Amino acid sequence: MKQGTSLDQLFYGSVTVGERGQIVVPAEARKKYNIQPGDKVLVVGHPNDAGIMLCKIDELRKMFSYILDGLETIESRMAEEQD
Repeated sequence: MKQGTSLDQLFYGSVTVGERGQIVVPAEARKKYNIQPGDKVLVVGHPNDAGIMLCKIDELRKMFSYILDGLETIESRMAEEQD
């Protein structure tokens, strides 16, 4: 969570699951995260079964790229320290 962000700023309302398992993402959340009709959104489960998260594929790709870049930097620094 970004520093200075409160939980109420991250809450966009509740949704009801329809008969076919569908939900409607609240308009405010769609606007903030630029979710457009036709966008692919992943449904990712929490490792401890605490819930699910929706994430746009492109944003998840950016996040993983950022993490991998950071890992490469850390590994490089560790290698330099060992020399």
